[in-house]
Order: sequence, then structure tokens, then C-alpha cells
Amino acid sequence: MSPGPGVDFLFSLERFGMKFGLANIAALCAALGHPERAFTSIHVAGTNGKGSVTAMVDAALRAAGHRSARYTSPHLVRLEERFAIDGRDVPSGALESAALRVQRAVADLMADGTFDALPTFFECTTAAAFLLFRDAGVRVAVLEVGLGGRLDSTNVVTPAVAAIVSIDFDHQAQLGDTLESIAAEKAGIAKPGVPLVCGPVPDAAMGVIAAICADRGAPLVTTAGDAALAARVAGIRLSLAGAHQRENAGVALRILDLVDATTALGLPVGDAAARDGLSHAAWPARLETIEHAGCRVLLDAAHNPAGARALAAHLRAIAPDGVTLVFGAMQDKAVDDILAALAPHVRTVICTEAPTPRALDANSLATLAKTVGLDVQIEKDPHAAVAIACRTPRLVVVAGSIFLVGPVRERLCRDILR
Repeated sequence: MSPGPGVDFLFSLERFGMKFGLANIAALCAALGHPERAFTSIHVAGTNGKGSVTAMVDAALRAAGHRSARYTSPHLVRLEERFAIDGRDVPSGALESAALRVQRAVADLMADGTFDALPTFFECTTAAAFLLFRDAGVRVAVLEVGLGGRLDSTNVVTPAVAAIVSIDFDHQAQLGDTLESIAAEKAGIAKPGVPLVCGPVPDAAMGVIAAICADRGAPLVTTAGDAALAARVAGIRLSLAGAHQRENAGVALRILDLVDATTALGLPVGDAAARDGLSHAAWPARLETIEHAGCRVLLDAAHNPAGARALAAHLRAIAPDGVTLVFGAMQDKAVDDILAALAPHVRTVICTEAPTPRALDANSLATLAKTVGLDVQIEKDPHAAVAIACRTPRLVVVAGSIFLVGPVRERLCRDILR
């Protein structure tokens, strides 16, 4: 089914790219009657892991009996994936209705001079998320930061709890090229009186985060070195694969502890629900294995060096003889660093291209792959690349960009259902 005019309007804004600042989203929220104030928010930032933490916290809140929603980005295939209520993607009709209301609000704000240019895709999808959650009567929403934090559209909310899952290098053009500058942008979600949970981060980043929290009067809760927390995590069989998920789970548990302890919120969680959420959370294409036509395919949206290191650690444990990698990445990513992290675990890499104009061409990927000593093949069509990889006797890994992994996952799942 083709999208309606409202969703078409949202996608039409993608050509304007990224634009940071809270003025547009604040004006949109005001024009829409402040839907962001209709529910309790939990705000999650971080270089990697924020989507996993969002999924864990949302699952635990639902296990505790609360009507919960989550807003994440980007989507794998369908825009509706970004807006989940009660653990399910919103219906297309509901999204179309919300998008039309956002479109009308934008037209009014353009007409009265509040906007001198159209807002961005992410600003409008964020406004649509707030509308969807208000319309559905959700009690609590877990909101994943899109990029950075300080000037991200989601930062218009005043949450009950905020979190920074991790700090590493990514999006340096927007966030700066030092860990300190990246930490400062992400710590921009800190607000007076709102506790902020921080996962294990480098010392340089922690110094910045602690200073910003102190300056703003945001109680800082750290998970690094917390032996009791680690023991709790160790006692839970996590549904999400990878050793790094233990650190993410620690952040999720501390968020849930704070929500549970704040009696004024009226959102009791309890240990049983927290454990249930962490043991049943689903987050597709993150170390997800799919069996396809006798071939085992591991999908992982590792798109930056930190993500690649986490994937490499997992491959070291599960595939000591090496893997066949199907790899595609965006033009603005540190591809050489990603490939260097994965190279010790890769026997052959098939360089391909994600179906987006932002993709780095397969020939350029191959040149970079050869510089780190990889055996290289080129197949520009990602589905053909997976078919070639499945002819090898090794585990097949598809990674490098969510814009590659998403369509490949959709095709594999569709083929399985035939």
C-alpha cells in the first residue's frame, strides 16, 4: 500500500537534511496543543546502545502493566516502526492522520511567519510521535535521541529520567571530533532535578557529563563499577545477544529503578517486571540470526567503530573460524576503522551498496577493504551479495549500515514466509 499524502509530506522533507535546534519543534508542539506533555517521558541518548536500552525499558514497563510507547530512529524498512505502542508498530492509518495534522500545523506556521523555512523530516516525525502517543492515551513513552542530544528535537521534553548509554566517536561533523565535545552534546539532555543515568564511558567524557549535571542540578547515577548492579544483570538471561548488552541492561535497570522509586509518577515497576522486560525485549537487526535456505545469516546494524568492535567481540566468541561479511556503509562513516575492527574475524568481504543515495559505492568500499588486508569481492546488489555469501560454508554476517541491513532483513523474512 502506498503512503498517504501526510506521510508523503514527511518524506518530502528528507531533502532538507539535518538541522539542529529546538525552535521549530517547540513551535510545532505549541501549535499542536503540547502533546509532549500528555505522558511521562524517559529520554535516552548515547553513541551506541540507546535503541537497545529503549527497547528494554519499554518492554519492562509493559511487563509491569503500563501502557507504554517508544520512539526510535531510524527505521529498518517502514516508517511505522519508529512509533511503537504496546509493543506494536502504529497502524498506517494512525500515522497518516498524525502526519496530516503536522502538515497543517506547518502550513499555518509558515503562513504566519513563525517558520521562514520548512522544518526537517525528524522534527516533523518527532511531532507526529507526540501526537500518536497522546491520541493513544499512553502513560509513559521512552524516547530515543536521534542525534546528539542538546539540539535534538526530542530534547523538547522534560522527562522523568534521562540516560546516556555510551560515548564514542560518530557524527563528528555535527557533534565535534573529541570525546569531550561529543559528551557535551549528549549531556545537553540533562535538566534540573531530573536524574540522569550514565553507562560506562571514557573518563574524559564522564568529566564533562558530571560537570554539566552538577551545573544543572541533575542528579547523576553511574553504572560503571557497580558490583551489585552487575550481579543483578548476571542473573538475567538477556534476550538481546552480545556481551555489550550487559552494560546496556545495567543502564536500563537503573532507569527502571528510578521510575519505580519515584512514587509521584505512579509507575511502579518492580524487580519481576524489570527482569521480564530485559529477558523478552526485541530489537531487530542487532546481532539477530536468521536461518535462510540452510544458511545462517547474522544481521547487525554496526555503523560506527564502536559498533564494529562490539560485533567483532561477538564474532570472536561464536565464529572462531571467521565469517563471510556482506558490507555496505554510508559515505560519511569511518569505514576504514569499521573494517579494521572486523578484519580479524572476516575470511571474505563482499562489498555492496545500500539502496540510498547516501551509500558509499561498492568499488570505494572494496579499495578500503583491501587496505586492511581483506579478501574482497564486489556485488552492488545487496540481495545478490547475500546469495553469493550463502554459498560459502561459513556464517554470513550482514553489517555496516541500517540502510543495508533493513532491506536485507525484509527480503530474508519474506522469503522464509513463502
